[in-house]
Amino acid sequence: MKTIQLGKTGVNVSEVALGCMRMNDLNTQQAVGVLETAYQAGINFYDHADIYGKGASEEIFARALKTASFSREDIVLQSKAGIRSGYYDFSRQHLTDSVDGILKRLDTDYLDTFLLHRPDALVEPEEVAQAFDDLHKAGKVKHFGVSNHSPYQIELLKKHVRQSISVNQLQLSVTHTGMIDAGVQVNTKEAQSVDHDRGILDYCRLHDITIQPWSPVQGPKGIFLDNPAYPELNTELKRLAAKYDTNPEALAIAWLLRHPAQMQVVLGTMNPERLENYASASDITISREDWYSIYRQAGNPLP
Repeated sequence: MKTIQLGKTGVNVSEVALGCMRMNDLNTQQAVGVLETAYQAGINFYDHADIYGKGASEEIFARALKTASFSREDIVLQSKAGIRSGYYDFSRQHLTDSVDGILKRLDTDYLDTFLLHRPDALVEPEEVAQAFDDLHKAGKVKHFGVSNHSPYQIELLKKHVRQSISVNQLQLSVTHTGMIDAGVQVNTKEAQSVDHDRGILDYCRLHDITIQPWSPVQGPKGIFLDNPAYPELNTELKRLAAKYDTNPEALAIAWLLRHPAQMQVVLGTMNPERLENYASASDITISREDWYSIYRQAGNPLP
């Protein structure tokens, strides 16, 4: 498994991470199996959020880690907060309380990274800065980041927050390519030229913010792998899988890893076999020609 540096943290992490959103569907023994598979595949980064399974995913993870062959010190733990029932909340009190709850459920003294989950329209960056200072000074969080944030939302936070914003977790797959399309379609009248993401891809590269793609095999019509709604894409993935002596699942992830932004892909599967297939993407380097071929067959036109 190749590693990358996470933002400006100086921390080296696996370029594939395990997202634990669905871990609440597993019992402890099953969760141990998933963690062992991930760790043996070279994954040292595990992503959580306080809303995943209403906290149960973090609790099951903690129980599984106790009997796993590796320990807390061997891995990098990340969690997110800010989503509440029917609204978002980046208040100082909610963020600090949320981290306390996360630490209790994960049975750990600290998080390596803590992210603001989705933008709060009522954000007061001064309060976020106070919360980050509280958490950092107490040793509860080492590094910070955001999820689903635009460049100006990050800039607003940076006006007050003293810690580096190291991560931006964003939805990205070969069938959800808005942030890539806008760059390809510059100076055209095509619908794909509309920049819904406000240049977030280039912004993160310019500011050394690691993009963490979530839902990396998800499209508007569901998971695209072996989905008859995506016939051209699946035909091409199978053709190239034979060329690279791999499987279509790995190629779907390798397509993201081929981008020079040095992203860290967050996998959501709790199936050990699929997890192994996805993780093997780190061993594949797709050619420029094949990268564009997959992009086109997913329905993304070139000008």
